[in-house]
Amino acid sequence: MDGGRRGSVMGHTSKGDKPMKMKVKFVDEETKVVKASDALPLPLYLTNAVFFTLFFSVVYFLLTSWREKIRNDTPLHIVSLGEIVAILVLVASFVYLLGFFGIDFVQSPILQTTDDEEEEEIILKEDARKVPCGQALDCPIPQITPIASPRVAQKVFDEKPAIEIPPPTAEDEEIIKAVVAGTIPSYSLESKLGDCKRAASIRREALQRTTGKSLEGLPLEGFDYESILGQCCEMPVGYITIPVGIAGPLMLDGREFSVPMATTEGCLVASTNRGCKAINLSGGASSVLLKDGMTRAPVVRFNSAKRAAELKFFMEDPDNYETISMVFNKSSRFGRLQTVKCAVAGKNLYMRFCCSTGDAMGMNMVSKGVQNVLDFLQNDFPDMDVIGISGNYCSDKKPAAVNWIEGRGKSVVCEAVIKGDIVTKVLKTNVAALVELNMLKNLTGSAIAGALGGFNAHASNIVSAVYLATGQDPAQNIESSHCISMMEAINDGKDLHVSVTMPSIEVGTVGGGTQLASQSACLNLLGVKGANREAPGSNARQLASVVAGSVLAGELSLMSAIAAGQLVKSHMKYNRSSKDVTTVASA
Repeated sequence: MDGGRRGSVMGHTSKGDKPMKMKVKFVDEETKVVKASDALPLPLYLTNAVFFTLFFSVVYFLLTSWREKIRNDTPLHIVSLGEIVAILVLVASFVYLLGFFGIDFVQSPILQTTDDEEEEEIILKEDARKVPCGQALDCPIPQITPIASPRVAQKVFDEKPAIEIPPPTAEDEEIIKAVVAGTIPSYSLESKLGDCKRAASIRREALQRTTGKSLEGLPLEGFDYESILGQCCEMPVGYITIPVGIAGPLMLDGREFSVPMATTEGCLVASTNRGCKAINLSGGASSVLLKDGMTRAPVVRFNSAKRAAELKFFMEDPDNYETISMVFNKSSRFGRLQTVKCAVAGKNLYMRFCCSTGDAMGMNMVSKGVQNVLDFLQNDFPDMDVIGISGNYCSDKKPAAVNWIEGRGKSVVCEAVIKGDIVTKVLKTNVAALVELNMLKNLTGSAIAGALGGFNAHASNIVSAVYLATGQDPAQNIESSHCISMMEAINDGKDLHVSVTMPSIEVGTVGGGTQLASQSACLNLLGVKGANREAPGSNARQLASVVAGSVLAGELSLMSAIAAGQLVKSHMKYNRSSKDVTTVASA
């Protein structure tokens, strides 16, 4: 940011009942802020080029001149006219460069006026809250006058008249102008105001004025902005609404689960619900947790491949495991090291740590443990150069064979036997057709496509919907959707055995988005809200099983629809809007 963009902003929050004060210099239509880049009437890149050239040219000229004086025993204080001009140019270009790169003390004495009446002083009234925003989540949010959102275009889908929102208060208006002018950074509003809701409202209005685009339709009211401070989202201006539907009940391992699914795709919840019905009428599904461990794989480099191999042998030596495990485990009472697998690539070594993480998804937990081990290894391998805490051998949020083969997070297999009459009456198809379709589509077709973990019909649909509803990381849908769906005729071809095997379901019931009110409610519906104190990790494992069971239901229903030729018909009926969208335009 250039120096002229940064006004004189001084914030101070005093103890007791003293208000917080800030001096803000605003930029309006009558006031032009002088910037370092205004030194020449040229484009910014040309102005920079001129001053850079002048600076280094005069430095070279002066150094050459002084070298000749030293050789000729000429006093340095005797200067020629050319040297005087060069010194002046050096000082001028040096001041420009300092000012351009944002050093305030260069411009402040020049630009600061001695007339105090030219500065507008804003007194930001202190909240009733006496602690910084986010530190007292149970305290009520003060009622702040909402900021008007100018109607730029008529809303297409809402035929009701718009609610007239009162204009911002004079105090908020001044802060909005300061944000638009750049004298108050948008990201600092929460800390300066001490009110997250008010900060979001002011940021939203400033954004509308800056971009000239309306945010009408993006809700602002009705959300606890303090709950996301410092952990879920930065610089909020509102929140989006995604409908949540319920599929089920799903009979899984002798228990019934009503599965929340957040989606905007028509037919998805209805289809999954039909699969749940078929499973329930056939006696339910069962699941097995095969593995539970989150991974992180740093990459380190040595001067030779031999040294990289020596560390590999050291890490994989069973005699060293106890020491490495002790160092790793001290970072958390839940994180327990399970395995370390190493791969060498030239002089580089990739170490894939796997550990249990309790009811948390565990990325931060395993990363802290890995850092402890890396610090420990520096003692015996001082020539080890740590390139990165993550070397993509983990592998996080990317399709990777290592996750498909080794697993990451929770590895779950879920199965059910669907009776032949249920296949006919509920799923509207037959066992032979499903088995053949699964072989040609999910297995052969995916192999021809070169699929990596994608031997299924639409596992990612169900995974994404459940993840959004329960506060999981949506980006981890990539590896969490690794799934192979199997269908086989049993009992002389009368019944259908169906299963899904998912080696890398990455879920948690604490941390991240799981603590938000809506997502927490969905976790509570499943009976897995928060951490399980009696059996740490059991809530997260149960959630992973529910995800796999829901995928099983979704696979069963969609494959039946395709086999019966009903896919297009059902989507035309349930997944098309009846409203005219041809008039939609950007506001």
